[in-house]
Amino acid sequence: MPKQFEIGSETMQVMGRQIKFSIRGYRPDVLMIEAIADVADLFSNDTFKLRDALVDACHKISKNYGGKLDLSEEYSLAVLSGYVGEPEDILKKHSAEIVKFLKSEALPLDEKEIEYTLATQLKYAKNDLVVVDWDGALILEPNDQIEAMVDLFQLTNLDLLRYRMLDFDLDSRLSKANRLIQKRPRTFFSQKETAQAFKDIILFQSQSIAEFNALEREIKLIGDWYSARLYDLISKKFKLEEWKKSVQEKLDSLKNLYTIIAENFSISKNERLELIQIVLFFILQVGWFVLIILELFYYLPKR
Repeated sequence: MPKQFEIGSETMQVMGRQIKFSIRGYRPDVLMIEAIADVADLFSNDTFKLRDALVDACHKISKNYGGKLDLSEEYSLAVLSGYVGEPEDILKKHSAEIVKFLKSEALPLDEKEIEYTLATQLKYAKNDLVVVDWDGALILEPNDQIEAMVDLFQLTNLDLLRYRMLDFDLDSRLSKANRLIQKRPRTFFSQKETAQAFKDIILFQSQSIAEFNALEREIKLIGDWYSARLYDLISKKFKLEEWKKSVQEKLDSLKNLYTIIAENFSISKNERLELIQIVLFFILQVGWFVLIILELFYYLPKR
């Protein structure tokens, strides 16, 4: 998996609690803020409010470090351990509260929505269960052995964020490329500007392809059937395949625009060379005309 690096930690007062926030990063430019809190009742309204308060605090810390909130992913893991009995019984008893928590939704939800959300689950042993949704997940693990699962949730959120970042950058570059196609350079300075923008597009295209390929090969789940299934479940819930397809289509569009710009830039360059050739030819003709006149003056009889 991609390596995290430690940045630091902060302690803040959140709803009367002293909460420690771990600050880590992924190279080159992803920040991760993590907060952990023990609660007496996982399914209470106070826990729901605490979750929202923790997310707000994470956003505040991220902003202090220069993070962009419009390019961020929030995710909450509710972990229940030390219980006795079947996890399905807990799910049935607290289904409405669980789904509200997973969806970060305070309003009462329809039964069909509750049923649909709880259907995205994975079970390995008889007494464990994981329910996955877009904004959060519920982990029922009697022995609290959740480290590998937490890593997978972090990794999948990282993949989603990177696809979003790449998609956002591609939109910006495609707009710039479209403007270059419509704008033909008229002066020397506009030609230099176009040439620099053209170089930027080439560089960005190669960087984007490298980043896209890196996302493809970053995770290797070998010999771990459960982790592979959980990662597949989270990926489908996050629609990573759709994001991947969108990014690939935009990369192809950028490649096509790059070809058009290259042809357009080449035509403009040829036009300039032809114009220079005509001007030089005209100067040459003027030179010959001047020489002829000088020769006439030379051979004319002197008085």
